[in-house]
Amino acid sequence: MSKASKYLLVSLPTSITPSHHAEEAFEALRSTVSNDVGTTYPFAIPTFKVGTLDALVQQADDLSKLHNACEGVVGKVGDSLKTILEGDEEKLQQQKTINDKPVDQYLRSFQWNKVKYRADKPIADLIDSLQKEIQGIDNDVKAKVNQYNQVKTSLAASQRRQTGNLATKSLASIIKPSQLIQDSEYLDTLLIAIPKQAVKDFYKTYETLTPMVVPRSATEIAADDEFTLVSLVVFKKHSTEFVHKAREKRWTPRDYKYKQGGKEEEAKEVDRLEKEERKLWGDALRLARTGYSESAMIWIHVLALRVFVETVLRYGLPLDFVCGLVQTNSKQAKKARTNLDSTYSYLGGNAFGRDSKGRIKKDDQALSNEMQSTGHVGDQEYSAYVCYEFEIV
Repeated sequence: MSKASKYLLVSLPTSITPSHHAEEAFEALRSTVSNDVGTTYPFAIPTFKVGTLDALVQQADDLSKLHNACEGVVGKVGDSLKTILEGDEEKLQQQKTINDKPVDQYLRSFQWNKVKYRADKPIADLIDSLQKEIQGIDNDVKAKVNQYNQVKTSLAASQRRQTGNLATKSLASIIKPSQLIQDSEYLDTLLIAIPKQAVKDFYKTYETLTPMVVPRSATEIAADDEFTLVSLVVFKKHSTEFVHKAREKRWTPRDYKYKQGGKEEEAKEVDRLEKEERKLWGDALRLARTGYSESAMIWIHVLALRVFVETVLRYGLPLDFVCGLVQTNSKQAKKARTNLDSTYSYLGGNAFGRDSKGRIKKDDQALSNEMQSTGHVGDQEYSAYVCYEFEIV
């Protein structure tokens, strides 16, 4: 279920039950969602230092932005993993873990990392620390994956030069020094790759394509399934013109200068790039795997902070609430929200009421006033209770 899982992180005041006991409140939440819609697990959130109302409202806004940033980084790192693993879904899911656990297992057993993010620190400091960490992960993974992709592109280009057709491949292993006029003050040897179907036309027209083409100088050097490689001699002052006219006729001029040991150098370059690509593939995979784990972990800690801050803003002090993680799927998540809305709409006060048939309705003006009082201006997903819906892919 983990691959298609959608999660709801729900916080409710313990006053939803007459006893105000956390255990009974959690059971009430679990029964409200109902097992046929989703499975509800306890989600432990520490008690953080609460500042002023103004500070909480600002922190709620900062956490909303940080939430979106974390979601974006997790998605980008996941895409990087997919690229590195060439879209192999089975291998991809094996790499997408959090703290070496499957995603759903990590979430079901979530514990706040008290060593890394001390709960006795101000919430603003925790937000700043989480922000810096997620940005660092994004930068590191992006840089390493870009480095890998650049080498991979260079390797592909080098391999194409070794194995492509005569219009693109390296000529180092094809051309012999004796086939070229070198160090001449007046003459140039041009190499032209001619499409198979155009060879006859080439021989008929090349001598008159530009002035000062050496007659009968065209010589076939090599051929493959698509092209014939031909050399010809022209006077240097008309070389550029001939190349231009050749391109107009859809012939492919090949820019080549003989170099002693060029063939061996190219083979060494391919070998070097192959080794570098293999090393960087491993480095990128390890960094992306770690980056996915850490960025997803940071995201869950941000969500936990959001729930806490929102709980204080919604339900007030002293803090007495219960938090649950509902594991469901996209289809059943709507039913879970409907069940929760139906049971806990009264927590929204005047903002949420019922019509004559018992259906939930919203008083837009009362809702607007309630949203403004808790720092949620423009939030279209505002509900009567604290709930965040998310999906880790």
